Amino acid sequence: MEKLVGNLLYGQSGGPTTVINASAYGVITEALKKNDIIEEVYVMKHGIQGALNEEFFHIGSQDKDQIELLKHSPGSAFGSVRYKMPSFKEDETDYIRLLYIFRKYNIKYFLFNGGNDSMDTCHKIAEYMKHVEFDIRVIGIPKTIDNDLPFTDHTPGFGSAAKYIANTMQEVAYDMLAYPKGKVTIVEIMGRHAGWLTAAASLASITGYGPDLIYLPEVPFSIEKFKSDVRRVYGESRQCLVAVSEGLVNEEGILIGSSSGLKDAFGHFQLGGVSSKLSTILNSEMRISSRTIELGTTQRAASHLQSLTDVNEAIEVGKKAVQYAIKGEHGIMVTIIRKDSDDYKVKFGKHPLDEIANIERTIPASMINEDGNGVTQEFIDYALPLIEGENTPLFENGMQRFSKFEK
Repeated sequence: MEKLVGNLLYGQSGGPTTVINASAYGVITEALKKNDIIEEVYVMKHGIQGALNEEFFHIGSQDKDQIELLKHSPGSAFGSVRYKMPSFKEDETDYIRLLYIFRKYNIKYFLFNGGNDSMDTCHKIAEYMKHVEFDIRVIGIPKTIDNDLPFTDHTPGFGSAAKYIANTMQEVAYDMLAYPKGKVTIVEIMGRHAGWLTAAASLASITGYGPDLIYLPEVPFSIEKFKSDVRRVYGESRQCLVAVSEGLVNEEGILIGSSSGLKDAFGHFQLGGVSSKLSTILNSEMRISSRTIELGTTQRAASHLQSLTDVNEAIEVGKKAVQYAIKGEHGIMVTIIRKDSDDYKVKFGKHPLDEIANIERTIPASMINEDGNGVTQEFIDYALPLIEGENTPLFENGMQRFSKFEK
C-alpha cells in the first residue's frame, strides 16, 4: 500500500480518566517517531469542538518534558467535551466544516480517544469521509472508567478507577472498626447501566476489609430486600458497609436515586442521590444510624493510585492506533484481548466502529451472586490483574506534577 503522508490530529472526548493522557503519550510519541509519514502532530482543544473551532495544540519534540508528564496526569490534558454530532444524512454542517479543516491542515490521520458516545462520533466521521472519498484514516482509541465498551476485554481507565475504589473501600472499612458500635455506611459509586466500578469495591474483600453488600444496576433493586440485607448484616456485627451504583433502578426501570432531571448532550440523565435516599430510609424507617459517601469525580481523577497495568495498556492502545492507521486501517477501534493463560497477558487487536458505537457491555450474570447483593469469584479473577502495579507519582514540594501544554 502506498504511504499516506500528512499530518495527524488527535483528540480526547467524554469523561476523563487517570490514564487517558497515557494514551495521548502513546499516540504522540509513536507519531513523532514516524516523521517520514506523519509530518506534524496536532491535538484538538476540547475534543471535536476544538476541531470545529480550529483550536489546536501543535505538539513537537520541544514539548518533551510535558509529554513525559502525561503518564502521571489525570483529567484531559488537552480538554474534553460532550458534543453530539448528528448523522451527516440529517445535517451535514459539522462534517463539511471538518472536511475543510482536514484539507487546510493536511490531516491524513484522525485519532479519537473516548468511550461509547465518542466511538459513535468517530464512526460518523469515518463514514462521512468515506462517503465523500476523502483519503484519511480514522481510528478510535478506547477509554472509559465504566468499562462498558464491547468487543474489548476491558477499557483503559477502568483498572485505575477500580484500584482507587477498592483501596478506598478498604480504608473506610478499617476506619469503621474504631468503635464498638458502628453505623451503616453507604458508598455511592459511578455507573449508569453497567456496574463494573461498583463491583470493583469487592476487591477490597481480599484483604478482609471490604463491603458487606454490593448492589449493581444489572439487578433490579428492591428496597425491601435492601432493608432485609442490612438488618441481617448489622444485626450480626453492628456494622455494615454497602456499595451502591448511582444507576440503580427498580423492577419498573425507575431510578432509585433522585435526579435533577437535567440531561447531557447525548440525552443521559445526570445521576446521583442513591446513597442519600437509602440512608434516609435506614434512619427514618429502621432507626439505624447511617452515613453516606459519594466518591464522585475522585474515582476518575485519583492519579496517585494509578494502576501500572492500566497505564501501560493505555500507552499501548495509543501506539497501536498510530500503527494501525499507518498500515491503512480505517473505521476501527483498538481492542485489548486477554490471552488464555494462567498468568495475565494481553494482546491488542481491532474491531469495526460500526459494531461498537452506542453499545454498552454490562456485567454478565455469572459474575453476580445469586442473592444479587455481591459478586462471584469470576469477577474477582477478572478484575484483580487490572489493578496490579503502581505508577509512582512525581512530586515537587509535596505536590504531584501534572503536564501543561500551551497553544
